[in-house]
Amino acid sequence: MSDTLTRYYSFERAQLCGCATFSDSTKGRMREEDHEEGDIRTPFMHDRDRIIHSKSFRRLMHKTQCFLSPEGDHYRTRLTHTLEVTQIARTVARAIGLNEDLTEAAALGHDLGHTPFGHAGERLLNSLCPDGFKHNEQSLRVVDTLENDGKGLNLTFEVRNAIVCHTGNIEASTPEGRLIKFADRIAYINHDIDDAIRAGVIKSDDIPSELKKILGDTHSARIDVMVKSLITKTSENILKGEPLIEMHSDIYEATMLLREFLFDNVYFNPIAKSEESKAGEMLTKLYEYFYKNKDKIPDEYRRNIGENCSLERAVCDYLACMSDRYAVLTFENLFIPKNWNR
Repeated sequence: MSDTLTRYYSFERAQLCGCATFSDSTKGRMREEDHEEGDIRTPFMHDRDRIIHSKSFRRLMHKTQCFLSPEGDHYRTRLTHTLEVTQIARTVARAIGLNEDLTEAAALGHDLGHTPFGHAGERLLNSLCPDGFKHNEQSLRVVDTLENDGKGLNLTFEVRNAIVCHTGNIEASTPEGRLIKFADRIAYINHDIDDAIRAGVIKSDDIPSELKKILGDTHSARIDVMVKSLITKTSENILKGEPLIEMHSDIYEATMLLREFLFDNVYFNPIAKSEESKAGEMLTKLYEYFYKNKDKIPDEYRRNIGENCSLERAVCDYLACMSDRYAVLTFENLFIPKNWNR
């Protein structure tokens, strides 16, 4: 073990809170790896770097967050959403003494399996695939099976657990993992409101006044209130020996009401979602085509078909990996006639 790595481990033991996840106590990886002599990175640092350098991470820059194919440079994508989640999560982790490297790796990887066209694409694949489709489970499948020419990224248990538990009813096994669910929610609630206002779907005045009084009336003010509440309440819990990640009840209630406002006025707004039916029809056609023509599925997805992977799942793997623009281009190449040139 290098002096640098020894110093990192000593720093964590001295500075992190007692409920934090220590890098030298990881439950390990799916496959054991030889450690390089002189290694200067902790296991969670390795995980972070593997995720950042993965193909699936790069594809996030061309995947929809809330608005499909928006006209303008300043709308969030799945990548910028991921970076905002990471920033919020690291801020909270540092303030309450959790493992920042684990937090960062989990936040960066939490949406790697998300479909093109946002949650509309997820709902469509869920309806088509016989065993269902959830983006958090697909994110785990990406890092375990699909990345690195089928070998996966071989991440630590703690990062994998945080990725698959960032949404849904099952809580992550570490406080860092449980933090990601809050950071994700804080990020998307606030940046989706910001994008919806930019798009003219809602106005700032549409946000209920009682929620503004509690959370603030600007994008930055709301994030500040939510993050500080999360830090303060969780710190109080830790001092009591209870590693519960939570906000104060009034802030949490207002946050969830603001989320309901988004569902009612943005996520299912017919203007904002006018193109989703087209995206769904396009993905359906692509699914049917590749199901009937499995030889057209790239080998990195087709080779998984076998005892533990159905043809339907392989098709979903391929479609889920696509960026929005690659899905459109694939559809055009397969179904749209081209001009004939002599």
